[in-house]
Amino acid sequence: MPDSFPPLSRTVSVLCTAVGCALLAGACACAFLLRLGGLAQHVSVAVLLLLYAALALFLLGRAKLPASWLGAALLPIGLAIVLRVLCLDHVTYDYRDFLSQWAAFFRDNGGFAAIKQPIGDYNVPYLYFMAAISYLPVPDLYAIKLFSILFDVILAWGGLRLTQALTGRRDGPAGPLVFLALFLLPTVVLNGSFWGQCDSLYGALVLHALACVPDGRPKTSVALLAVAFSFKLQTIFLIPLWGALWLAGRVKFTHLLVFPAAYGATILPALLLGKPLGDILSVYFNQAGQYTTALAFNAPSVFAFLPYGMEVDQAFWSRAGILTAFVLCLFVLAWARRRRDTLDRDDMMAAAAVLALGVPFFLPYMHERYFFLADVITLVWAFRDKRRIPIAALTELSSLSSYCVYLRLRYTLPLHFAGHIWTMALEAMFILAALVLSLRVLIKPGKKHA
Repeated sequence: MPDSFPPLSRTVSVLCTAVGCALLAGACACAFLLRLGGLAQHVSVAVLLLLYAALALFLLGRAKLPASWLGAALLPIGLAIVLRVLCLDHVTYDYRDFLSQWAAFFRDNGGFAAIKQPIGDYNVPYLYFMAAISYLPVPDLYAIKLFSILFDVILAWGGLRLTQALTGRRDGPAGPLVFLALFLLPTVVLNGSFWGQCDSLYGALVLHALACVPDGRPKTSVALLAVAFSFKLQTIFLIPLWGALWLAGRVKFTHLLVFPAAYGATILPALLLGKPLGDILSVYFNQAGQYTTALAFNAPSVFAFLPYGMEVDQAFWSRAGILTAFVLCLFVLAWARRRRDTLDRDDMMAAAAVLALGVPFFLPYMHERYFFLADVITLVWAFRDKRRIPIAALTELSSLSSYCVYLRLRYTLPLHFAGHIWTMALEAMFILAALVLSLRVLIKPGKKHA
């Protein structure tokens, strides 16, 4: 990765800017062709999408992107916006069976006044948003997706900030390139704008939390981690990293105490609105016990190596998976303690990749989207060190294939051998290979950055 921006001719810059503007105009035109709502709603969608593009340009400008390159960045930004607006009308089973019903419940029961009611299986910060959109004239399908798209921008910004923190530079092309790559990453595009999911919310907060560690802001880092956890339980995959940073002396124990305080702040509005504390604290326990009918739900985990339909002792294998994930976390903690005097930023990224890949790989009952953190962390790592490109590529290919299983309702790469079918063994092999490569980087002595 070059240390400075290469020169860009005025002709290329103007051409990219023109194409980018045309793409944004096309996105607005597509917004007026959306199936739901009327003219006012379509205008609102178009305006919001343009504001997101403007926010992306503003954040890139703050990263000291030269004016010629800032204009050229309109092309990938415009493409990212077009891809998302083309996805807005798609309705998944998750939206039909859950999200749409939650939104209707809040609309029919007084918006924020309904927070105290037992609705949905998400924690209260996301319910605040669901209550808020009940007051808006925009169709719920678009409002939910537009909220996630906003956090796609914040996620890309988090990748930019993390890259800058890793390199120790506020200029150079690495950060802006990571921004654009994350904004166009297929699983990021599909997750929010097509699927209507909100993994970019906690993913963005985790990236910003990681960026705050080398920036010397541990309290802010822990606070952001707590807010991420309040949105999604899957943040727990990376929480052991902060334990490792504490054992390595990069974070103090008093800094970790910010976590319960910040988490408490996120649930305080719900408490004031009358929601019982027990209902709030039990959400994640209920989630953990809700999907236990199979060892994996279209996830490229270790359980994908079991042939389809094979009768197994599910209780035994689930306990074995939990134990293995726990041992992996203990290994990372012990590794951090041993490297206390030498642990650096690249070590932090290696540990983050190992946890983001390994914990959901070994845990039972994982879903296809639970490698979202692995997708974005390994991509940032690849821009930091080009030798990690295979890790990022394997992770994204596996994750994207897993998404397609749910979105297409058909297995992508099933394997047939000896009278058995392995529906997602190939995707699991990709994740296992990425995990092994990451572990090799973690434990191999010597320089980790090139």
